[in-house]
Amino acid sequence: MSGTAVLKPRPRRGNRPAWEDQPTRAGQLLRAIVLTLLVLGVLFPLWTVLVTSLSSRETIAEAGGFVIVPRGIDTSAYETIFAGGAVTRALWISTQVTVIGTAVALAVTVLAAYSLSRPGSLGYRWLLAYFLLPFLIYPPLVPKYLVVTGLGLKDTIWALILPSAISVFNLVVVRGFFQAIPQELLDSARIDGAGDFRILVRIALPLSKAVVAVIGLFYAVSYWNVWFDALLFIDRNDMYPIQRVLQSYLLAGQAPHTSGATVGTTMPPTEAIKMAVVVLTVAPIVAVYPFVQRHFIKGVLIGAVKG
Repeated sequence: MSGTAVLKPRPRRGNRPAWEDQPTRAGQLLRAIVLTLLVLGVLFPLWTVLVTSLSSRETIAEAGGFVIVPRGIDTSAYETIFAGGAVTRALWISTQVTVIGTAVALAVTVLAAYSLSRPGSLGYRWLLAYFLLPFLIYPPLVPKYLVVTGLGLKDTIWALILPSAISVFNLVVVRGFFQAIPQELLDSARIDGAGDFRILVRIALPLSKAVVAVIGLFYAVSYWNVWFDALLFIDRNDMYPIQRVLQSYLLAGQAPHTSGATVGTTMPPTEAIKMAVVVLTVAPIVAVYPFVQRHFIKGVLIGAVKG
């Protein structure tokens, strides 16, 4: 026998892989510390913005800017920006753009993705190459501006909706889900007399609820945060979305316009007004997201369990 010993790997507990082992106390403690720091890193800026928006001029002056520890509640900043009407009007414009834009974008994306997932459809290869071309060559800005203005969409909400009505990335994701549907299932529906539209509505969409919900949220957040298109195509102040108003308050340093009677004899501090607009901009997404998140978790679990 040779004098060299053969080293064998030490078997793990119960022959389980490493990721299935129970974590040690030190590992659990380290994980708790890391997660706590991450949560504090997310909540601390939000807390600072909220508290500063509800602070008085004296409290902000003592804190030297952002307020961390609240000292009373002062809602004069919110009363001032709502008195002018610019923020409420911008919130209404952003709501219209988000609701209509998400519906249009989902309809276009689902229809295009389903047609491109069927290899036998008319012009399948040419249309697929046409949609994938922006992945390689991004459309220039000047032709986009000329097309929008040439169609008479400037200073309308359609200028914020139609240029972003479809995302190639979202299209590819939905197309991949449609391609994963067994062809035998679609063929059986076609034998029973179902057309393409009925197959899409009654079979393909119910099996793809998870991806449609995810893509819908992506489109909604994108339309709610629209800013650059508003900077290009919207010149009227009464058509500004909330992000454009936020930009004018934070970067341009504009003060909110108050109509008629002012809220008080003195204007609230500028920092409180800016943070109040930030709160009104972030609050709708923060309020809606938890209700949509549970559908994402359900969809992920359904897609991960294989029986």
